[in-house]
Amino acid sequence: MKSDRSPSQPSLQRPELLAPAGNWECAKAAVENGADAIYFGLDRFNARMRAQNFTEADLPQLMTFLHRRGVKGYVTVNTLIFPKELAEAQQYLRTIIAAGVDAVIVQDIGICRLIRHLSPDFPIHASTQMTITSTAGVEFAKSLGCQLVVLARECSLKEINKIQQQIAQQETSLPLEVFVHGALCVAYSGQCLTSEALGGRSANRGECAQACRMPYDLIADGEVINLKERKYLLSPQDLAGLDVLPDLVKSGVTSLKIEGRLKAPEYVANVTRVYRQALDGVMTQLERPNPLTSFPCREGGIKAPLSVSERGWGRGQSDQEHYNLEMAFSRGLYTGWFGGINNQELVHARFGKKRGVYLGEVSRIHNEEVTVKLEAPVKPGDGIVFDCGHPEAKEQGGRVYGVVSKGKESVLTFGRNDLNLRRVHIGDRIWKTSDPELDKQLRQSFAGENPQFQRPIDLEVYGEIGQALIAIARDRLGNIVQVESAISLVEAHTKPLDADRLQEQFGRLGNTPFCFGTLTNHLSGNFMLPVSELNRMRREIVVQLEELRSQPKRWQLRSDVSFQDLLPSSFPLSPLSPSLIVLVRNLKQLQAALKAGVETLYCEFEDPRAYREAVQLVHKQRQQSPFPTIWVAPPRITKPGENWILQQVRASEADGYLIRNYDQLQFFAADRCIGDFSLNVANPLTADYFQQRFGLERLTPSYDLNITQLQDLLTSCPPQWFEVTIHQHMPMFHMEHCVFCAFLSTGTDYTNCGRPCEKQEVKLRDRVGSEHVLKADVGCRNTVFNGTAQTGAEYVQRLIELGLRNFRIEFVNETPEQVSKTIHFYSQLLQGEITGSQLWRELKLQNQLGVTRGPMGVSALRS
Repeated sequence: MKSDRSPSQPSLQRPELLAPAGNWECAKAAVENGADAIYFGLDRFNARMRAQNFTEADLPQLMTFLHRRGVKGYVTVNTLIFPKELAEAQQYLRTIIAAGVDAVIVQDIGICRLIRHLSPDFPIHASTQMTITSTAGVEFAKSLGCQLVVLARECSLKEINKIQQQIAQQETSLPLEVFVHGALCVAYSGQCLTSEALGGRSANRGECAQACRMPYDLIADGEVINLKERKYLLSPQDLAGLDVLPDLVKSGVTSLKIEGRLKAPEYVANVTRVYRQALDGVMTQLERPNPLTSFPCREGGIKAPLSVSERGWGRGQSDQEHYNLEMAFSRGLYTGWFGGINNQELVHARFGKKRGVYLGEVSRIHNEEVTVKLEAPVKPGDGIVFDCGHPEAKEQGGRVYGVVSKGKESVLTFGRNDLNLRRVHIGDRIWKTSDPELDKQLRQSFAGENPQFQRPIDLEVYGEIGQALIAIARDRLGNIVQVESAISLVEAHTKPLDADRLQEQFGRLGNTPFCFGTLTNHLSGNFMLPVSELNRMRREIVVQLEELRSQPKRWQLRSDVSFQDLLPSSFPLSPLSPSLIVLVRNLKQLQAALKAGVETLYCEFEDPRAYREAVQLVHKQRQQSPFPTIWVAPPRITKPGENWILQQVRASEADGYLIRNYDQLQFFAADRCIGDFSLNVANPLTADYFQQRFGLERLTPSYDLNITQLQDLLTSCPPQWFEVTIHQHMPMFHMEHCVFCAFLSTGTDYTNCGRPCEKQEVKLRDRVGSEHVLKADVGCRNTVFNGTAQTGAEYVQRLIELGLRNFRIEFVNETPEQVSKTIHFYSQLLQGEITGSQLWRELKLQNQLGVTRGPMGVSALRS
């Protein structure tokens, strides 16, 4: 397979195609099918710890292989790093930088600081785990020294264009990368605490348990809503940006990323090849003088077209591509959020696992034969599964033995004892889950030692009679070599060195990483050189170019610095007594907290317009005293065009604001601010950055820290920088997907859904019977709160001894009575009147509160 790249017009950037690689085979599959770059994890600190991954020892060999093939390699260091891991992370980063890796993809803010401290020029890519959804997020990443930003998957094309426009105007431009294909998390990356809350496995540590792919019951006002076969309420279809590729190219994004580091090499080969060919076709079309003509099917040399057996079914080229993508892996393919929000389409809710290509419905079952009106081709050897609407149960399926056409229908037969047809019903859907012929072709695409995907080199030739022939070869990465003939040119009487002859000899590049691009012939006259000498020159060009490409990148790496240079100075412990902070989510809870004498109050209401009344209520109570103070929370996510929400929040004239994201750091810069848990503060380097650069009064550590890691944080920073949440319903999923709109209305978004979120109390019941509270915010984003509150009461005394003075408790849907009782217990705890164990038992006795110890108490061994 050859790349058909031709030089682009400067105004139109060809995006990099970035493919995943969980192991060596996947890396080879990506390279041989046209990836411009791959991203991969090593054995630590990456968000796919379940992948096979590479080791640090693999790095030199892997980078040599990639660079020789003209492909970049990025290492994922896209998890939060805990305080005791900083020394190990530093050594790990030194190894990565020294190995000549092209960039690291990073989530942790402190790690960005550490990389820039170790190396002034090593490229950092801000991971999608940094939850960047706006211009302010891009500016924040730039201030950390990042060279590229991976936007949140929830950004639409319109929002991507808006961000591009704004960063260009503000001269803070950074290259942007977007996911173009693969699994979609329902929650914002970097903001999902579900695996942490339910099982102590943190998604921010590469241990996601995929709770979004599980079935849930929808309960509205106490009644289970009958959604029939729709049970997978939080499982989005897979992203496929194929249909919007021209728009993505026009948006100016720098990199198109394929998800899938846990997938097989056949998946990597399949998806990479489809997008390589589609992207080359789009670029060819957009670079033509008249880009309004229809897009070409596919251009570029293919040694073996995929799925030859599928011909004759009237499938267009685009259909063939979609077939290949569905066979690669599919829970249903959709353009995700690129087209904006459509809550009726993102989640079909019928299943949460791989299906494949839809073949049709069972119309008849007779004598071990199944009749179906086929909607896609099937042949003997293909694997199929029967879908009776209960994907959680064991499903019938197997290999097709025979296919016989009968009019408009086809009869499928199966091997004896392969499946139990008594468990197959008329009306069951049939999915093709396996196509061995396609898999074989895919495996062949990266089999063997010889390069199968070749990248072009351009050639210029010069020469005069009696002098050497000079050939200058360039690849598209900027590498350039010059080779001279050992024999002088002589006058040709026959077969002179014209363009055709030069192209024929220099173009024989089989079994090399190169194919022939353009020729610029500066010879003027009829010259001759032996074919053997031309062949030697060609071989020399290949050797020299491969050698040039293989040289590792030499990044600056300072040996005289350490992460310890960035640690904050120590401060004396605060003499103040412990203080209780209470976060409430409605006015009745606020009144109960005021009556209980709480001095610091936080409000997080669904409608920010209600903050004004809350502020007035609190200010009326305080009269001559500076207490109580009231701080109000803007929503977790801010996208382009949503500053009106922040203006509504500020209009409340609260005493201060709870900061959740980068936009709010900018917007409330002149106000009193406290950093919330969503800023993902997990180590002293991150804490110091927020404290020193943004002057936040306090920070809330990440909810990913267990008690041991929290103690490490408090002993590596001034403890008065922090407040710790010791009682809460963990905010598990925070998502753009609106469950209210999707399943309690027929609307697509807030403009036509009828706002069921304002009328109904909704919960999601999981497989073990726990009911989790669902709330919507002013931006229509949903949060699923753990139905069971968790407490860290047993650790409070230890935290006080370490110098911590600010302790937060949070409520979701508790009654005013429950609020009062809970505040009373925690006030007693902070005053030393009861122990944490006593409090835990007291709250445990109130079944309606239902309290667990939560992840703070999870063994530190999992770190």
